[in-house]
Amino acid sequence: MNMTRRTILTAGPVFLAIAATPMLAETDARIHVVKDPGCPCCNAWIGHLRENGFNVSFEERSIEELAAYKRERGIPEELSSCHTATIDDYTIDGHVPAADIRRLLDERPEVVGLTVPGMPFGSPGMGPETEREAYEVLLVGLDGSSQVFTSYPSA
Repeated sequence: MNMTRRTILTAGPVFLAIAATPMLAETDARIHVVKDPGCPCCNAWIGHLRENGFNVSFEERSIEELAAYKRERGIPEELSSCHTATIDDYTIDGHVPAADIRRLLDERPEVVGLTVPGMPFGSPGMGPETEREAYEVLLVGLDGSSQVFTSYPSA
């Protein structure tokens, strides 16, 4: 095949569209966050998700309603944090990094979802990562058990 300048110029936009397809798919990742109205770190985590290409919606519920929602979604109380999100059939609780949510969606294990118990400093929405304390993202099983999904060392 003889590639002319015209062929290259007309094919260029097609190649760009194909190359951009994964990025476009990532920006369509819809996640819904349920949070306490008085929690600024939840808003910071929502910002982290948006900066990483997620389409975020949210609603505010009382602390009691939020605790009930966590139980309904299969997050054990001892593994919970301040906000709870849903994406596809998964539940995400606490300050889980966007990269871990993407990995969960790529791997598609049969689990409840992910959690970062408590509110570790330096996790997304909880202060600068450069001053991060060590924490783990846990995979929550359908039976309420957990195992380490990702470990983040202290900075």
